[in-house]
Amino acid sequence: MRMQSPEPTTGPGLDDVADKSGEAFEWLVGAPLQSLVAVVLGAVALAIARWVISRAVRSVVEGGTKVRSHARRLLMRTRIDVGGSDALAIARRVQRAETMGSVLRSAAGLVVGIVVITAIANINDWDLGPVLASAGVVGVALGFGAQTLVKDFLSGLFMLVEDQYGVGDVVDLGEASGTVEAIGLRVTQVRDLSGTLWYVRNGEVLRVGNMTQGWSKAFIEVLVPPGSDVDQATALLRGAVDELAADERLGDLLLEEASVTAYEDLTAEAVTLRLMVKTAPAAQWEVQRELRARIRSGFEAAGVPLALPRREVLVEREVTGSATGTAATSGQDQRSSS
Repeated sequence: MRMQSPEPTTGPGLDDVADKSGEAFEWLVGAPLQSLVAVVLGAVALAIARWVISRAVRSVVEGGTKVRSHARRLLMRTRIDVGGSDALAIARRVQRAETMGSVLRSAAGLVVGIVVITAIANINDWDLGPVLASAGVVGVALGFGAQTLVKDFLSGLFMLVEDQYGVGDVVDLGEASGTVEAIGLRVTQVRDLSGTLWYVRNGEVLRVGNMTQGWSKAFIEVLVPPGSDVDQATALLRGAVDELAADERLGDLLLEEASVTAYEDLTAEAVTLRLMVKTAPAAQWEVQRELRARIRSGFEAAGVPLALPRREVLVEREVTGSATGTAATSGQDQRSSS
């Protein structure tokens, strides 16, 4: 009797391992790989968006000379004398472009992040319905409390669009005054003279006083005695401005001829002279200090004194009855002795 050899079998374990390996490979090249691709594409899109924004800002900054030359030729055809205003406009445009570029880069990161999260949710078949419904309910509940936040964002957006102020401007926002260091859609950072950094919510800004937008103005008042030669004092003020205009370092800060007037105020103690001159943005303080020094030196050399406001102080003393009687008795004694 012949014995039959057993047929070779692969075994059920090998088939299960192969099936599981295939399923794992399909899962790996499915949702995880697609999610990774979405993240990579989002990072690439964000890098491209930020590069485009930075390139646009840089083109505005580097293209100032071309824009200024074309604008000057156009204005010369219309015979409009703008002096140095076109250069100031170019500088302002550069400052505004840098501010808008910073905000746009932040906004691009937010938009790309939302798109990537949405794509990953669709790839992994996440049910966002309950999440969105809960977010809607929470949004309605928080809507009343978020009114100030929405107000801050809208105010910040309009501030940027209307170019009310930019980074580097010296502003007066009411409670805080100083140099603007950063502008966001919600808050503005202002550094005052003492070094304190103020965070001002855009929605709380009711008025803005910009001291360095476009141009500034140096303002000086001088008091001279009424008996002095007012015409000579006025000529000395004009001479101080002319000396400053001829200065190599500070002369370019003056944009127009100075306005010097006399008899702005007249009292028994002094005559008020006033000097005003248009300067480059944020240069009025340096110009004022230099003009005061030159005016003082010129007045001393010409022998023209500066008037000091006189103050009269009336001191009343209460005299009691006993003191009055003592004074009268001492007076009689003095008369009797004489």
